[in-house]
Amino acid sequence: MRGYMQDIAQVKEQIACGKKLLLAGDENLLKQLPSGDWIGGTIPYFMTDQGGLATRDKVYVTELPASISNVSIQVYDEAALPRVYSDAAKYGFSVIIIPAASPTHLSFALNAPNYQDFAVRPLIGWIAGVHLNDLGKVTPKVLSGHDHTALENAAVVMHVALPQNLVAEIGILNIFEQSEGDTITFPNDGFSAQQVFINGVKTDFADYIAAKKLDTRFPLVADYYGAMVNVSFQSVDPTKHKVLFYAPVFAGLRYKHAKPIDNYVQQFTSQMPTDLGNQLTFSCNCILNYLYSELEGKQTGNFTGPITFGEVAYQLLNQTMVYLTLIDLAAK
Repeated sequence: MRGYMQDIAQVKEQIACGKKLLLAGDENLLKQLPSGDWIGGTIPYFMTDQGGLATRDKVYVTELPASISNVSIQVYDEAALPRVYSDAAKYGFSVIIIPAASPTHLSFALNAPNYQDFAVRPLIGWIAGVHLNDLGKVTPKVLSGHDHTALENAAVVMHVALPQNLVAEIGILNIFEQSEGDTITFPNDGFSAQQVFINGVKTDFADYIAAKKLDTRFPLVADYYGAMVNVSFQSVDPTKHKVLFYAPVFAGLRYKHAKPIDNYVQQFTSQMPTDLGNQLTFSCNCILNYLYSELEGKQTGNFTGPITFGEVAYQLLNQTMVYLTLIDLAAK
C-alpha cells in the first residue's frame, strides 16, 4: 500500500520530487501546497495503520508507483463531466474527486451510468467532505496542483496512462446484503422520496419507516445488474412526509432494507481480500461506516485511506469501501 499520513512539509517535499499524488486533508493544508502532479479533496477523517483518525493537521497521501510517468489533470464542471470516461487514457485508469452536495456531485450521481463510454475504463475516487462540526458552515472543496483554486462545484480528475505491464482493477467491498423484508420501488429517480411502492402497494415512505421501526443506519440495497449497491438514508421528516438519501434511487430497481450488522469491523475483516500484497494502490471508506461502526481507533487491515462523503467506483456508491489494485503482468 502506498498511502500514509504526512505533515505539510513532507507533502511539499513529495511534490517537489515530482511524485504523482492523491491527497486528502483539511482545506487550509491543501491550499498551501505547491504546483505539481496532484489532486486533492477536503476531509479530516482517515483510516490509518493505527486505526480510524480525525485530524486537521495532516494530509493522507497516496503515491502512485514510480513507473507511472504520464498523467493528465483536468477540471470538469457539470456540463463537461459527461466526457470523463471518453477523456480517459486508452490504457490506464482515472481518479475523480467531487465536492459533496454540489450540483456536479448530484449530476454525476444521477447520470454517470448514461455517460459516453461508461465503465469502459476504470474510474475510482471519492466525494470530498468537511468536519461534521462544520456541516452547513463550510463547503467541501477539491483542488489540483495545476490550478490552486479551491473549487466547490467541479470535479478534479487525474487520468493515468499505464505502462504495458500494469493493469488496473477496481474492487468494491460492500458488507451489506438485502434482507428478506419488503420490496421497495420508487416512481422516480432522485435523492428524495415521499410516495413509494411497498410490494407493489403505494405507501407513504416516512410513515412506513416509522411503523416498521427501520434502523436508518442501515441502507437500502438494490441489485444493480449483478452488483449489490447501497443507498444511504440522510434524513426522515415525518411532518413533511419526506425521506432524503445520500445517493439517488432509481425507478424500476427493486430495493430492500439491509440486514443489520452487529460488528462492522469483524464483518469487514472477514470479507476483506487478503492476497493483494503490494498490488493495493488506493482505497477509501464511507463516513457513515466510520460513524455508525465507531471506527475511530479501530483498524481495517491493510485498507487505509480517506474517509469520504461518498465513494466512486464507476458511479457513486454509499456505505462501501472501494479500492484500486495495479497488477504487474511481468511479475506473473
